[in-house]
Amino acid sequence: MTFTKKYRMPGGATCDLEGSKLKISGPKGKLERSVRYPRLVVVCDGQDVVISTESSRKEAVAMVGTLAAHVRNMSIGVTDGFEYRMKVVYAHFPIQLKLSGNTLEINNFLGEKKARHAKIEPGVTAKLGNDELTLSGVDKEAVGTTAANIEGATRIRNRDPRVFQDGIYKTLQG
Repeated sequence: MTFTKKYRMPGGATCDLEGSKLKISGPKGKLERSVRYPRLVVVCDGQDVVISTESSRKEAVAMVGTLAAHVRNMSIGVTDGFEYRMKVVYAHFPIQLKLSGNTLEINNFLGEKKARHAKIEPGVTAKLGNDELTLSGVDKEAVGTTAANIEGATRIRNRDPRVFQDGIYKTLQG
C-alpha cells in the first residue's frame, strides 16, 4: 500500500531537489529544507512535489503529511510571505521598544530598571509602530519563533497574571 501526497507550486514558485535538500524559490526569496526521512521518497519536477511512502507504519505516514505541510508553508512564504502583528499592552508603566541589530530591547517593562531582550531570527524584518510591532518574512518558522521569543521575554513571573496583564502579545489576523 502506497501513501502519497502531491503538492503543486503556486504561480511564480519553483522547486528543485538536490540530494536531500528541497529548494523552493519565488518572487519574495528562496528557502531550503532537508527532506531526508527513512522510508520516504520525495520527487520534485519544478512545479510538483510528490511525497510518498511504501510503509504502512504510523510514523512514516504521519511524516508524509508533515513534509507536505512544510512544502506548502515554504511555497506560500516565497510567493506571499508571512506577517505577524503584535500588540504592546501595559497598564501603568509605558513599555519602550528599541530595535538594535537582531535584538529587540524592551525597556520599562513593569517599571523594571533593567532592559529585557528578545532575539529576532535571521530573515525576519521587524517594524515598530505606535503600540504595535509587525514581524514579516518568508520563513514561517523563523517569524513564529521570533514572535515566541518576544512573548517569552515579556513573560511575567511571581505576580498574579490576572492583575498584571502587561506584555507583548500576538494578535489574531483577520
